[in-house]
Amino acid sequence: MELLQNKDIKDLIEIAIREDVGSGDHSSLACISSDKMGKAYCVAKEAGMIAGVELAAYIYKRIDPNLQFIPLKKDGEYIQVGERVFEVLGSDISILTGERLVLNFLQRLSGIATQSKIISDVLKDYHTAVLDTRKTTPGMRLLEKWAVKMGGCQNHRLGLYDMIMLKDNHIDFAGGIAKAIEKTHQYLQFKGLNLPIEVETRNLDEVKQVMEAGRVNRIMLDNFSPEQLKEAIALIDKKFETEASGGITLQNIKAYAESGVDYISVGALTHSTKSLDLSLNVEK
Repeated sequence: MELLQNKDIKDLIEIAIREDVGSGDHSSLACISSDKMGKAYCVAKEAGMIAGVELAAYIYKRIDPNLQFIPLKKDGEYIQVGERVFEVLGSDISILTGERLVLNFLQRLSGIATQSKIISDVLKDYHTAVLDTRKTTPGMRLLEKWAVKMGGCQNHRLGLYDMIMLKDNHIDFAGGIAKAIEKTHQYLQFKGLNLPIEVETRNLDEVKQVMEAGRVNRIMLDNFSPEQLKEAIALIDKKFETEASGGITLQNIKAYAESGVDYISVGALTHSTKSLDLSLNVEK
């Protein structure tokens, strides 16, 4: 897992350990001998795509370098109820100390990967790609966006720094679409930056304003109905990339993809996805 070389991810894990372990796992220390050795395994209580096995191994090794971690599933593999994800052998206390940390990451990322896989499969026969958003758990963005890609969807911008997105509030504060675009180009030139530009539109009149102003890469069509989206896509006529957003669910996403839109952004991939139900059991 390439992300494990990222300093921010390593720092996140350290924060998580301090948050959960603090001065020590006193529950385990109180009732288990320090020399007691055992084995535990992670089992799926519901089917889904696994994401975070390598991360789990890293966390357990961080808790106790002497633990033996045996992966039984790889990141991106599908798992059925009752199947084992991994086994861990060594100090009983260390195994229990890392249990909740490992499950919190693994369940969250697996839930996102599973939901992303479901949505990407629904649109596998369409031109449209599904994007995530910035609606992520603070500190977890890189991991959650990694899980989205694991499930077959794509990442939108990572943050405020790698793409210009002129949303309704930017446009209203700037005094209109044309002014917002013009000021953006002046800013990018002054800063010596080369960033893609996307502009959010709320109706066909705003779409026309963006097309007239030009000099953008993508037009976002926010809260358009499928019928309105088709009209907008025909108007844009592939002169700009297009992205649909707002109110799009698993139940209606095909209707939006049928418009021929290039991208559909789905904030629910990260902000409201249910964690995959996994459990750590002691091997008796």
